[in-house]
Amino acid sequence: MSKLANKVALVTGGSRGIGAAIAKRLAADGASVAITYAKDASAASAVVKAIEVSGGKAIAIQADAADAGAAKDAVEKTVATFGRLDVLVNNAGTAIPKPFEEATLEEMDRVLDINIRGVFATTQTALKHMTDGSRIIMIGSAVGERAVAPGLVPYAATKGAVKMFTQALSREVGSRGITVNNVQPGPIDTDLNPASGDWAVPQKAATALNRYGHVEEIAAMVAFIAGPESSYITGANLTVDGGMNA
Repeated sequence: MSKLANKVALVTGGSRGIGAAIAKRLAADGASVAITYAKDASAASAVVKAIEVSGGKAIAIQADAADAGAAKDAVEKTVATFGRLDVLVNNAGTAIPKPFEEATLEEMDRVLDINIRGVFATTQTALKHMTDGSRIIMIGSAVGERAVAPGLVPYAATKGAVKMFTQALSREVGSRGITVNNVQPGPIDTDLNPASGDWAVPQKAATALNRYGHVEEIAAMVAFIAGPESSYITGANLTVDGGMNA
């Protein structure tokens, strides 16, 4: 029996990078999976097709994480399609790397809207459908605990907020048998932060393992937290960063 058989998961920002890897892994573990995407319908479709080819069930829902109404609708569409919601992965996020003094209010608002407001709206709606044994999983960041490099001030601030949101919410919903945890990646090789990019050298050097992580390594941690073996873990910030914050 698959670990997530008969479970339904929603992964926000699931069309590429870490989100896509999480969606595929949860599906491989037996869950029916809904993913959201902002613009790239073809990338989202490719993730759905990959899951279906492997024998899983998946749908893609267009929803910009900055739009709280769309985020709420995505939850409702997931439940309408699959009948329930057991696992929410708040993966959608963005960063605008530049010195803080050069960041515009519009740029900072977008980081806040996606990384915080969208998480609030999605989670609040999801809780209306969740029952005992459900999982809420944040994809935070190692820089939410320790700012190791300049240029990420608004991003780091939002991920610090995600950390505390996780801890506080776990206190409120624990009596309902719902766990809330925060997976904090370090530098991961994705389109947004490639291991060959301009920002890669100092990030790689900051890790103990002297390498970037792979999306599958984050997906593996999420799969563990989503599964039955993690039932006594809640309010935790689980850093997967190759030792960057060691």
